[in-house]
Amino acid sequence: MAEPLSISILRKKRDKIRDVVAAYEAKLKEAQADLAHVNATLRLFEVAGKPSDFPPYVDLNRVFRRGETTAICKAAIAAEGALDTRQLTERVMKAKGMDTADRVLWNTIALRVVQTMRCHAMKGRMDNSLRRKGVIVWQLPKPWQPTSIDLGNNPV
Repeated sequence: MAEPLSISILRKKRDKIRDVVAAYEAKLKEAQADLAHVNATLRLFEVAGKPSDFPPYVDLNRVFRRGETTAICKAAIAAEGALDTRQLTERVMKAKGMDTADRVLWNTIALRVVQTMRCHAMKGRMDNSLRRKGVIVWQLPKPWQPTSIDLGNNPV
């Protein structure tokens, strides 16, 4: 027996409404993705410049001025004496108000400290000849003292 006309009309209407709802859901997902991108972009542009405002994956060149890492490290060494890389990393993070418990950020800052200090060690501005538990101990170079060999007083 054939279906009543009212049932066939209702089924067509149901299918049409289901298709419209599916289209609205797709547009809603697209709008939610757009909103997430706009919010992420705003978060990057609205930071106040404090290091804690930056997510860990942001380039740290924005956080440190040129030579600032070196200045912090040298000031710490001058005030406290020889410090190893871990101690210098902690001093730099505290000076910039960063979270010292964040291990990813800690490692990033430590690599920056090592690179900065190695550059100065190659130029003779820093001494890295000591090691403590496998970690470089950084210290200011000792002033040059002439020896008898330098003075030409070589007994022959």
